[in-house]
Amino acid sequence: MVKPTDIEAEIANACAIMRRGGIIVYPTDTIWGIGCDARNVEAVERIYKVKGRAESKAMLLLVADETMLRSYVGNAADILKTLDNSSRPLTVVYPEVDGVAPALKAADGSVGIRLTHEAFTSALCREFGAPIVSTSANISGTPSPRCFSEISVEILDAADYVVDYRRDESSAAKPSKVVKLNPDNTLTVIRP
Repeated sequence: MVKPTDIEAEIANACAIMRRGGIIVYPTDTIWGIGCDARNVEAVERIYKVKGRAESKAMLLLVADETMLRSYVGNAADILKTLDNSSRPLTVVYPEVDGVAPALKAADGSVGIRLTHEAFTSALCREFGAPIVSTSANISGTPSPRCFSEISVEILDAADYVVDYRRDESSAAKPSKVVKLNPDNTLTVIRP
């Protein structure tokens, strides 16, 4: 079992790597992910290359709290008040997001962002102080890793840091629910 001080050290180490433009592999509120500073163009491009993912496929971001979310989506964050009763992680695709690497935006300029309520990822985002890319730690087209042992050697070798937390736990979490906030403030459910 990881002690709280060990968790703090893991968060500090991961943040230090991302501040230097590196990429990390880490447990998220759904599955194991690969991530970086969402503002760093080179780091984002590197994740696309590592995963073999087409740049036309946007990647989502994690944020720590509503204040951080508002810094990137403004008043559009108000939609969370009506959606916050979701029993599982919720990703909202916002029509306009400022301050993130352009490659993270879909063709229409939208970006998926999840306000994470899970303790580790929330603390990681809070300590980092900015959105973190959260995409599955797999080669594009292969299954998403629900536990550490399902992550390929290629992904682990490409990362600058692999978080040593929850490695022996299997995630029973489902993928997040995904809704799109349309420019007219209506919602479209993408993944129930």
